[in-house]
Amino acid sequence: MKKLQWAVELGAVLALSLPLLFLPLKAGEYLGLAAHALWGSRRNIAIENVRQAIASGSLPSTLRPEDVVRGFFRHLGRSILELVKISCGFGSRITSTAEIRGAEHYHQAKAAGRGVIFLTGHCGNWELVAILSSVHLEPFSVVARRQNNPYINRLVELVRGKFGNAVIYKKGALKNIMLSLKQNGAIGILMDQAVTPEEGYIIDFLGRPAWTMKVPALIGRKTGAAILPSFIHREGNCHIVTIHAPVVLSGGIDNEQAIMQDTKRLTVFVEDYIRAHPEQWLWIHRRWKRAGKEQI
Repeated sequence: MKKLQWAVELGAVLALSLPLLFLPLKAGEYLGLAAHALWGSRRNIAIENVRQAIASGSLPSTLRPEDVVRGFFRHLGRSILELVKISCGFGSRITSTAEIRGAEHYHQAKAAGRGVIFLTGHCGNWELVAILSSVHLEPFSVVARRQNNPYINRLVELVRGKFGNAVIYKKGALKNIMLSLKQNGAIGILMDQAVTPEEGYIIDFLGRPAWTMKVPALIGRKTGAAILPSFIHREGNCHIVTIHAPVVLSGGIDNEQAIMQDTKRLTVFVEDYIRAHPEQWLWIHRRWKRAGKEQI
């Protein structure tokens, strides 16, 4: 019975995706607006998240939460349409017009021979970072959660593998991450989701306490791998990937305190991105859950 359910779900995904191939990218924005109108629960989470970020002074008071969230849904719809087209071989224009800024930081880090950690978040069309890296630089491994539906999970694996990228699943990920870095590989980690107390620290994020992943700082200190904050944003019809210089980690004697300070420092890069591109971050996520009275 379960296999039948998985097959039906996969069929639904394919049936919904194939017609999208014939739509112009602009149509994705209208699909996003439809989701904005219909997906009231997530729309309300997003509006409240933006409202509290403005109230804390983390975002300009001139922004209207409703406008930011509407812009986010437009961006999300277009992003999904882009990924469908790229996955089916119709996205060469998207990948060829993208620009990589700061590629020299990546090449210098690779030359050091201790591996590279691409630190990013749910920013811009984040799934494109690995794809564009494989096209313009070289493939890398992405740390991700396994999909509940194994048929859909296999489909996602095939799409990522099409561009030479590999997936390291979160369960038991540490061993594979360390092995890849030991071989001077590159790993992509999204650090802007809420984690459990065992996985991180409570750190202020956009003016509110949030459980924040410590894995990038921990692994960076253990392996000496370069941590390169790397983010993608949309400029008109093009995508820009910006690779920052390696983050210099703390030199504290107390390892736990040093990891916490490094995690705070890495978090600032995500916050700076959101301030620069407020409509291109995943506001619908419950980022502040389990962190005390301020969770929503």
